Amino acid sequence: MEYGLFDFLKLIGSLGVFLYGMKLMSEALQKVAGERMRHILSAMTSNRVKGVITGILITAIIQSSSATTVMVVSFVNAGLLSLVESIGVIMGANVGTTVTAWLISILGFKVSMAEISLPMIGLCLPLLFSNKRSRKNWGELIIGFGLLFIGLEFLKNSMPNLDENPEMFTFLQEYADMGYASYILFMLIGTVLTILIQSSSATMALTLVMCANGWINFEIAASMVLGENIGTTVTANLAAMVANSTAKRAAFAHFLFNVFGVIWVLSIFPLFLGWIEALSVAMGIGNPETSVEAVPMALSLFHTAFNISNVLILIWFTKLIARFATKIIPAQETGNDAFKLKHIKIGLLSTPDTSLFQAKQEIILYGKNTKDMFHQVTECLELPSKDFEKKFENLVKMEDESDNVEVEIANYLTKVSESKMTTENSQRIRAMFKVVSEIESIADSSLNLAKAINRRNDQNVIFPEELTNKLKHMFALVEDTLTTMCNNLNQEYKEVTAKKAYELEQAINDYRTILKQEHLIAIEEKRYDYPTGILYNDMFSECEKIGDYAINVTQAIKEIGHEE
Repeated sequence: MEYGLFDFLKLIGSLGVFLYGMKLMSEALQKVAGERMRHILSAMTSNRVKGVITGILITAIIQSSSATTVMVVSFVNAGLLSLVESIGVIMGANVGTTVTAWLISILGFKVSMAEISLPMIGLCLPLLFSNKRSRKNWGELIIGFGLLFIGLEFLKNSMPNLDENPEMFTFLQEYADMGYASYILFMLIGTVLTILIQSSSATMALTLVMCANGWINFEIAASMVLGENIGTTVTANLAAMVANSTAKRAAFAHFLFNVFGVIWVLSIFPLFLGWIEALSVAMGIGNPETSVEAVPMALSLFHTAFNISNVLILIWFTKLIARFATKIIPAQETGNDAFKLKHIKIGLLSTPDTSLFQAKQEIILYGKNTKDMFHQVTECLELPSKDFEKKFENLVKMEDESDNVEVEIANYLTKVSESKMTTENSQRIRAMFKVVSEIESIADSSLNLAKAINRRNDQNVIFPEELTNKLKHMFALVEDTLTTMCNNLNQEYKEVTAKKAYELEQAINDYRTILKQEHLIAIEEKRYDYPTGILYNDMFSECEKIGDYAINVTQAIKEIGHEE
């Protein structure tokens, strides 16, 4: 029997069904886990042991080490995890991902899950049409689980039979008996395959099927597994390419961890394999060297033992790994970093919930930077003209950058909104659009204040001390308002209370009214000239606008919290 192009396409299609099932199951698991997963990640990283446990649990739950490591990199980028804490989680993710291999080897080879997968999909199909999002997520999870094993069955059946096509795989035998050279060669093959497929679980499945069909022996398969551990680090490193230096270091630490593990295991490879074989026999799995049926589970055992051993060795050196990664990847953030994207540069995460979490972190930073911009404007009020010019140029630049950030965040939210959204998340996105628009308006008004000060300097207008003091008081009220706005942005939305924000906004309105009345009287009594009055009026009126924009931000946040 010849193995033609049609047969090869069936093989690729089978791999596609497997990958789609894995993707659907992983994304559904993340949706089901929802915000709890993020809370676990942020709460259970206080020390390296807790970090490892967290990484194991999350990866075992969502069935994707790549998703976990990308999430970790984004959290490091957001400043929610330190570099040392992230290394512990990544170590745990390496162990957690071995659960997938056990599922495949037990349910895919020992039990014929494919036979019950279709009935299981049929039972869960109505859940996809449910109006309740949680039911739909569970439906997607179970259907993804079923498709994974259907794809695996297709994969096993689509693989060419070695007995019927011996000539196709003679080249493998030529490279399988070269000792350590064979180990390194197939390790590289495993690395390349994982990079191409972008899923270590899929590559592991392929390796298991190749073993089951007699293409490769246990030693060669174990070498490929080592390569898959290196290949899986590429995803996080790609995600970190556009992130900050700390996030790059976290991704690089993942690479270092896996490469070091591969090096020490290869140095004692025959001994380590012998130990795995003995352990496999002791556990009743069988000897993978003499029994083909024992190979899938023995390979899963090798995968787990390797990652656990690597963690037990390197967990004591997390700070050293962090220092080495810091030395290799120096800090790149120099100069004025205001209004530079820091959190959403990584791109969309695997679910709308996690992507919106990133967006929230970026909006928090956007609000903080805008508040800092206003503070710089307040410093300009009594700054000498010579010093003011440099400050003013910087403020103009900051406002331009603020415009760009608003657009970038809005584009990101638009991309997130194209995913399947819950009603709550749709409402959250609409509110976030409003928030970034209002924050950008605050930056605009801050620049308008700076322009008014610039006109004052150009026209050689000198404010009476009384007017300067009144403007200082108004500026202080606005700063308090912006501080409250930033605090509200930083809270859990449903915990936000708007009382203080409303009180401050009312205080600004009341003070503006007082200043307006006093200004009109002063103009009539000619206490200062008209050009001075125009500039003064423009400045306290602009402050009142900023107060309005700030309360609009808090109102939008309250709307989000109300929907939750």
